[in-house]
Amino acid sequence: MSKMSHGPRSGSRMKMTKSIKERGFPKVNDMVRSFEIGDYAAVHINPSIHDGMPFHNFQGKTGVIVDKQGECYVLAISVGSVRKKLVAAPVHLKKIDVGKN
Repeated sequence: MSKMSHGPRSGSRMKMTKSIKERGFPKVNDMVRSFEIGDYAAVHINPSIHDGMPFHNFQGKTGVIVDKQGECYVLAISVGSVRKKLVAAPVHLKKIDVGKN
């Protein structure tokens, strides 16, 4: 008997699985996607790209882009009553159109 692994991808079998049609490397446009500070974005993890991948608990969360750090973006997310900052590559983010008045 060996001990259970508690690595960063443990417990994420379904979250980190693509459908058959989505398999393979992403398109170039997804890799070089750009955001402006103040834009809303959702975390949509692409498991085939390991660089800049956020932790799998943030899959599906929505936040605001607050900064750029190298090629990645800093996303402010509310988890309960706590405000967290998340660094993620643009391939793992999806722009959300929020109707601003």
